Amino acid sequence: MKNYYALFICIALSVFCTKTYAANDSIYEQRRNAYIDSCLANFSTFDITLQAYRGLPVNAAAFDTMVAQLPTDGTADFEIVQVVRILFLSNGQYDSVALPVLSKIPFWLTSGDMLFDYWSENHMCQWISSDYLLHQKYNWPVDSRLNYRVKHYLDLKVQYGFYEFLSTDYAPYCLNGLLNLADFAQDTIIKNLAIKASQRLLTDLLMATNNIGTCFPTAGRNYYGKYETPYDQNYNNLLWLLTGFGQQQTRPSPGGVVLASSSLPVDGIISSWSSHLDTTLIVGHTLENGFTINDSLSTCDKVLFQWSSGAYFHPEVAQQTAQLLTDSNLWHNPAFSMFSIFQLTPPAEFVQDAQALSYVSESSVICNDTVKIFKHNTVTLSSVQDFWPGKLGYEQIPCVANVGTTAVFTASGKILANFESRSATNENNDLPYVKQQSNVALLMYRPEANLPTIGYKYPQVSLHWLDNTFDEERNSGSWILGRQGNGYVAVLRGCMDSVNTLRVCQMPNGQTWVIVVGDSSMYGGFDNFESVIDSSQVQESWVFDSSSQQWTYQAQITVDTITIGHAWIGDSTLVGPTTGIENAGNEGASFNIFPNPTQNAVTVDLGLFGREPITLMVTNMLGQQVYSATFAKGDSPRQSINTGKWADGMYLISIETQHEVVTKRLIKNQ
Repeated sequence: MKNYYALFICIALSVFCTKTYAANDSIYEQRRNAYIDSCLANFSTFDITLQAYRGLPVNAAAFDTMVAQLPTDGTADFEIVQVVRILFLSNGQYDSVALPVLSKIPFWLTSGDMLFDYWSENHMCQWISSDYLLHQKYNWPVDSRLNYRVKHYLDLKVQYGFYEFLSTDYAPYCLNGLLNLADFAQDTIIKNLAIKASQRLLTDLLMATNNIGTCFPTAGRNYYGKYETPYDQNYNNLLWLLTGFGQQQTRPSPGGVVLASSSLPVDGIISSWSSHLDTTLIVGHTLENGFTINDSLSTCDKVLFQWSSGAYFHPEVAQQTAQLLTDSNLWHNPAFSMFSIFQLTPPAEFVQDAQALSYVSESSVICNDTVKIFKHNTVTLSSVQDFWPGKLGYEQIPCVANVGTTAVFTASGKILANFESRSATNENNDLPYVKQQSNVALLMYRPEANLPTIGYKYPQVSLHWLDNTFDEERNSGSWILGRQGNGYVAVLRGCMDSVNTLRVCQMPNGQTWVIVVGDSSMYGGFDNFESVIDSSQVQESWVFDSSSQQWTYQAQITVDTITIGHAWIGDSTLVGPTTGIENAGNEGASFNIFPNPTQNAVTVDLGLFGREPITLMVTNMLGQQVYSATFAKGDSPRQSINTGKWADGMYLISIETQHEVVTKRLIKNQ
């Protein structure tokens, strides 16, 4: 009898502790209920989930329409997670409408599929969570690998985080699948893993959220439309529910209605938010470790999980990719149709092809990233460090500043004033080298030479800078500065050019940009911030390494007490954030030019070259020579060049000796 009594006490304590853990702060509960009330008062399609949660009759027309379109909707999983949630929240009254349709939809890869995407991280979560829960609820025949697949996915997210890190587009959809498992899974292991994964995803998003509820972060996968408006997007519903920052969300969103109807414990997520942050977020694992991590999966699942980490045609997975595309007849699936010209190539030969196209095949991988996040009240600066520099980009957003309610960033590729019109697949023709230290980020662009041969022939870099969002703007030499409220941002432009008011630099070889953020508590007034920026020192040059027969592109920025430098030799990345710039190969000298920008004259200091003969040449950006002179030992180490008659723009000043060629940029403006 004592044993039964003890068992009863243990069970009671367990239930009590679970309820205590799941109970959320009363202020959050008030906000959640206010959100639900407001959404239901202004009905739209996604309100049917909240109707089911409140025990109200679900709008039949909206539910029927949602279910009917599932078999032909390429992103049906976005709606299926909502349908599954409604089925679990209701008492079977909608089964007759939903189940006949759901039972005919493949929830995992089938041969010849031309419609669905099961392999990107957010799609995978929605498909496998829905499949798992429908089997649980209705005892449908079970895929023998389904339970293991779901647990493996959750283990990955809890241990390594999310490959599509900080994606304000994809995170809410991924969260929907996780929350369904957290709320409805009967298996306690899967349920607890889903809770932890959900909490991690939301905690990461709050790291990049400022104190007015705006979130414009660097991201593993994202769309430029997420950086155009600060509020009223899917992810804003999540942020407002958790923090109450920004505008109150009154219109339901796919992510908002799921979080609002979830029992997820959020107190720890909310308390994790801080107004000040200077940290590093490590995401994922190496590609090689991924092979070991996924080794216990079936052959098909192993490849799909590799794809979820962005490893599609990387040389180390190219053969497996080609084999699966062939075996599953997927060459003409929209996700792979652009590669269908290779479908007759034997899979074993794909490794060689992928290596030859490494500037395209490698850079989709997003499983091993170091993310820097700086936040100070209304300003944030975030970036991915040293992320496939020079190679083709795939939806990655490598560096973003967030000042109040506006986003500032650069993007390479064809000039388009509307950033939302840029390619949704390749948002950067070439990715920059990025190194961030606290509130300063150095960005260097140097496209790989082969990119133009496959159609990526636009070496332009455009600045996303929304003039009408700033309270004040200033120009200081190559710097442009903006103030919104007490938040500041400064951008060192790669040139002073523009196209139809869009700030654009077009250079085939390389260009350097710098982004600095701050606020009044860091720098005082905007005038003082400008003085700090004016006192910054920037160096940029090209040095030829005779031993490797390669050019080294060098840049260094010093702002206040922060110095960041990098030497980009060929296709490799060498120098760390605080070591400064190193010459390649020999002990090459450098030179100074001042003032820069200049109006009527520029002085070139040749003193560091000693007494060896020197040829000094200046060319414009069309490659036309505008000045040339040769100096011998005994000549003055400082040479003045009259620039008064030169056209405004960018010029290259080159110093050639017997050992090297060193180049710097000069800006001429009136």
